[in-house]
Amino acid sequence: MLKTPIELYKLYRDRKTAEKIVRRIHDLAKNIGYKIKIMNFCGTHEYTITYYGIRSLMPDNVELVAGPGCPVCIVPAKYIDVCVDLALSGVTVFTYGDMYRVPGSEYSLAEARSQGGKVRVVYGFLDVLKEPESREAVFFGVGFETTQPTVASRIVENSVPDSLKILSAYRLTPPIMRYLLENNVVELHGVIAPGHVSTIIGSSSWEFLSEEFNIPTVVAGFEPIDVLLAILNIIEQISSGKAYLYNEYSRVVKREGNILAKKYVAECFEVCDASWRGIGAVSRSGLSFREKYRKYDAVAEYGLDLTGGLDTRPGCRCSDVILGKAKPTDCPFFMKACTPRHPYGPCMVSSEGTCSIWARYGALLRDSEPE
Repeated sequence: MLKTPIELYKLYRDRKTAEKIVRRIHDLAKNIGYKIKIMNFCGTHEYTITYYGIRSLMPDNVELVAGPGCPVCIVPAKYIDVCVDLALSGVTVFTYGDMYRVPGSEYSLAEARSQGGKVRVVYGFLDVLKEPESREAVFFGVGFETTQPTVASRIVENSVPDSLKILSAYRLTPPIMRYLLENNVVELHGVIAPGHVSTIIGSSSWEFLSEEFNIPTVVAGFEPIDVLLAILNIIEQISSGKAYLYNEYSRVVKREGNILAKKYVAECFEVCDASWRGIGAVSRSGLSFREKYRKYDAVAEYGLDLTGGLDTRPGCRCSDVILGKAKPTDCPFFMKACTPRHPYGPCMVSSEGTCSIWARYGALLRDSEPE
């Protein structure tokens, strides 16, 4: 018999089940003679790990490392700068709530609005299409593969007014993982791949991690049991000496992903090289408009220059946190000059930003203690 949503909710948060999995993790890890670093790519996974104190349940030789899975945190400052300029010049800029307070080189969109700039916060792109002001406006398109199909489908279906332009700050997730590994940015022994993204691109998109880099990889859901099972599977793979891709989130994620969503995105956009905040250019990690739909491109319409900008403010370690090279507590500004109410760096703003998550649920952190 199929379980009800409430039954599933309880199942994936069951304490006895969690304790059983944790015991198995400890049993296997004690026979591995080195520090096991597992990167959880997604900001929502980081939330689950931190909120439920999963780090405190791990053996001493298992380290959970937060990755670049916050789509707001990695938007280059220059993109924010040009949106600030547009808003102050009288163009209405529509943006997500998480993006609203992220600092640019000098100002955030929230600060631009306080100075009279035309900035509107929306929940999603479909909300923009309902607004009369969308007739003369720019939508700040931010996000990974989960948010891209909404915009692409409306454009392809000719449901977007010609006068509404989109600034594409969209980024693709597999290329940044490839970048981390090819450039030896951080040593990893396992990857927990993002569940939400994988519903669109499919679990098969992560096979390169095990096939090319011999790294155990698990596509996981976001409940505590999901994450614990992912960690256990990775350690089982390490113990067996054979790396492969495992789809723990098979109740939602298919191998091929969402074929229709991918079709719309491929029709509207083409893959291009793109910059990530504090990281720099990453090959084939962004999306730009195809010629057929270039009329919607804010860059072409307003002649925007997206080069330059102050990605990393003096002393801020957000870029290292995004890359998994540092913890939020390694930053001298964490919970001092940089707090959720007054963010200095981008990782302190979004609900998916590692610094923001650690700031709100830091009492549950064990790994924040000095070594």
